[in-house]
Amino acid sequence: MSVLSAKEIMEIIPHRQPFMLIDTIEELEPGIRAVARKCVSYNEPYFAGHFPDEPVMPGVLIIEALAQTGAVAILSQPEFRGKTAYFAAIQAAKFKGKVTPGDVLTLETKIVKVKGPIGVGEAKAYVDGKLVTSAELTFAISQ
Repeated sequence: MSVLSAKEIMEIIPHRQPFMLIDTIEELEPGIRAVARKCVSYNEPYFAGHFPDEPVMPGVLIIEALAQTGAVAILSQPEFRGKTAYFAAIQAAKFKGKVTPGDVLTLETKIVKVKGPIGVGEAKAYVDGKLVTSAELTFAISQ
């Protein structure tokens, strides 16, 4: 059973369709970590051009989904409610497998450091338990 539905996620982060890239939050420890789920469908708008004969979810969108997962974790804290988390840096991004229509992405972002409005998350994405993407994400929270 999900911890947060899409509607509840939209109460925490500002993203909306077609750019909200997480469907549910499965686990949440505010300020510490979140685990999200994304069911990848042929109906995703980017598959029309990436790539028509072999649809693959763009790696940058997997990173964005991981960032949205981390944003839910950090913005779930009372002191950050109503704020926005912006990208400040992406480090050590690695893509180890393709994500295609029909896959269910499990996205986990752990907040490993926060100093004032700046924080760092360790992010990993899996399909069927296999690591497909990892990165270190730095974010800045709006004032």
